[in-house]
Amino acid sequence: AVPHFRGCSGEINLAPRAYHSGDHEEVGWILRRLADRAAGRPLLAAGVSLGGNALLRWAEEAGESAAGVVKAVASVSAPLDLAAGGAAIGRGFNRLVYTRMFLATMKPKALAKLAQHPGLFDAERLRAAHDLHAFDNVFTAPLHGFRNTEDYWARASAKPHLRAIRVPALVVNARNDPFVPGSSLPAPHEVGSRVTLWQPLHGGHVGFPWGRPPGHVRTMPEAVGAWLRAHL
Repeated sequence: AVPHFRGCSGEINLAPRAYHSGDHEEVGWILRRLADRAAGRPLLAAGVSLGGNALLRWAEEAGESAAGVVKAVASVSAPLDLAAGGAAIGRGFNRLVYTRMFLATMKPKALAKLAQHPGLFDAERLRAAHDLHAFDNVFTAPLHGFRNTEDYWARASAKPHLRAIRVPALVVNARNDPFVPGSSLPAPHEVGSRVTLWQPLHGGHVGFPWGRPPGHVRTMPEAVGAWLRAHL
């Protein structure tokens, strides 16, 4: 199964909310439904980018009970420290290219949500947002129970809680990811005994090319899949 965050499946969701990078309750609801359908068959779960952070937040919040739902989890290129990631996306080349690209897709979705639920947030403040910090302050944080961007980024980040994970967890981050600074990645002493860190020097953000140019991108998903299957 390939779940999508709300509003990312090609149609806008109906509730007065969207998704956020620490949406562990949503992840838990999805995984419990899949576990019910699996009728005792083992489940493995993987999340990519924001989905990886949300999956780890679920594993952290679920604690010992996570083992009753999945055998193991893996995250790939997750922004484990959202404040560090937000700062990285908000400067230099990232700001000129990626921030504009993200806002060009996120703002229309937010305004469509406002059309569904008038008064949900200030449309002019949203239109004036020129970086993810401002967007999250107007839209993501207040719609999902956070005081502001700083509160959202602090409470939704998986990095501070990695010691709480009680199921096998693989955490993959390239140290040259333009969105996730290598200096912000967790060190071995910051994670629990069930967490395996894989931090290759190269790979970018969900890239991990291998071989001579143009190369291929099979190595990372094959390695992650093999690691997960080893825990069945």
